[in-house]
Amino acid sequence: MTETYYAGAYWRARSESIEACARRAAHFFELLSRCDPAWTHWHETANSFEQARNRRFMTTAASFQNLFARKEHRIGDGFSFHLWTGENLRETSSVNGTCGSEDPWLSSACVLQPYDEGPVAERMLTAPIMLGALRAMALAWEPEWAVATSHQHRELAAPGFPHPGTFVGWILYFSRMRGKVPPLPSPVRIEPVEDKGTLVLLTPEKFTVSAAEHMALASRVHEVLNEAGLLQPLQPWPVSG
Repeated sequence: MTETYYAGAYWRARSESIEACARRAAHFFELLSRCDPAWTHWHETANSFEQARNRRFMTTAASFQNLFARKEHRIGDGFSFHLWTGENLRETSSVNGTCGSEDPWLSSACVLQPYDEGPVAERMLTAPIMLGALRAMALAWEPEWAVATSHQHRELAAPGFPHPGTFVGWILYFSRMRGKVPPLPSPVRIEPVEDKGTLVLLTPEKFTVSAAEHMALASRVHEVLNEAGLLQPLQPWPVSG
């Protein structure tokens, strides 16, 4: 079984204009492109791979503003996007997101699916690259909570419908408004993200459900973070900008 990974940032009830969402999206893709050159060129979706390859998307604020103005990218009072990159159908990466809604019951999100296989995936699925991706999400979107982990681990950590904010993954991000991250057992590393929040890296090597020591560490970290009150469903926290 090939373990597949994702990174997602989540927040709730933040009403933002089309201009503000476009600026955040452009900022995110600019920061993401610095993490790996494979995340430099993006495309819109289409009915076939070849058609989509011809739908190059420039990730500027103006381009996102035009995208969000389309009816198919409006979701209630918010906006959506779905972009992808890759040289062939088997090796692709994608980002989808929703933003701008003040709905207190629906989460806004930015979710990155990195490459799953091939040499690019081997390069991307490392702690430095995935840390960079989560840091980009934290800086651009100012989410309440974010995670990077495998889909398989998410299903084990939060069976059924996993509520954002309530489980532990390979890499975590907590907004400062969610609370202070307590000391965590070795080899866990804690890093600040400017004045916005904190990144938590469980292991410097790729986290996998097949490694018993990784699963045991995740369980210990879950206990500590839960005791500190950090593992809770999303709240409509106010943010700047």
